Amino acid sequence: MSPTLQVSLVQEASGLDPATNRARLAALVPSGTDLVVLPEAFARDFGEAGSDVAPYAEGLDGPFGSELARVAQERATTVVAGMFEASEDPTRPWNTLLVRGAVEASYRKIHLYDSFGYRESDRLLAGEVVPTVVEVGGFQVGLMTCYDLRFPELARALVDRGAEVLVIPAAWVAGPRKVDHWRTLARARAIENTVFVAAAGQPGPRYSGHSLVVDPMGDVLAEAGDDAVVLSATLERSALDAARRTNPSVANRRL
Repeated sequence: MSPTLQVSLVQEASGLDPATNRARLAALVPSGTDLVVLPEAFARDFGEAGSDVAPYAEGLDGPFGSELARVAQERATTVVAGMFEASEDPTRPWNTLLVRGAVEASYRKIHLYDSFGYRESDRLLAGEVVPTVVEVGGFQVGLMTCYDLRFPELARALVDRGAEVLVIPAAWVAGPRKVDHWRTLARARAIENTVFVAAAGQPGPRYSGHSLVVDPMGDVLAEAGDDAVVLSATLERSALDAARRTNPSVANRRL
């Protein structure tokens, strides 16, 4: 039987109180799944545009990381969630994805959201260009965060390191064409790299919602609307292998 990876995307809004967000983890993380993905900045939301997030930065094993690890162990799963990680600059933390459970890792967002009228770099530091891939349930999982989705070279760098699934927690700000961009880019990253994409966003009205799972041929396996929801899908290795036989674009490239 073909190996599978059970994935759950938790499309849930984070609030401005870190203690409340931590306390919600136990209720939000489901059992019976291999990989659970929560949105970007789940430990504490960004707040109003331009507001200072440095007071809410923590170490990787701080209160949020410790509770995430506890819940992952309790649910026998691996969880990915976004937080602000304290850096050497006390005024600008990193925007970090924390992975806890069967594997422990972290990824600092490379591409900061200096776009659509926002200036994320005014209050956050960009991570070093280090594509991060972890193994979950026998699948190689590459990590990206929100605005990273608009940069195909990062997705390809992850695939070059063996990624078979791209996991993309996000707080994709709502606005004209934003849902269309989100869906189009998620499908494009899946098709051009013949990988699964599991993209978990925060819900409306502030953010775009529409968390989705895309297979390596670009078919949408599951998609949310605007509201809070837990979305689940099964990723099958046989689908990945078949897509790469049918469309060997990664093997055929010349650049």
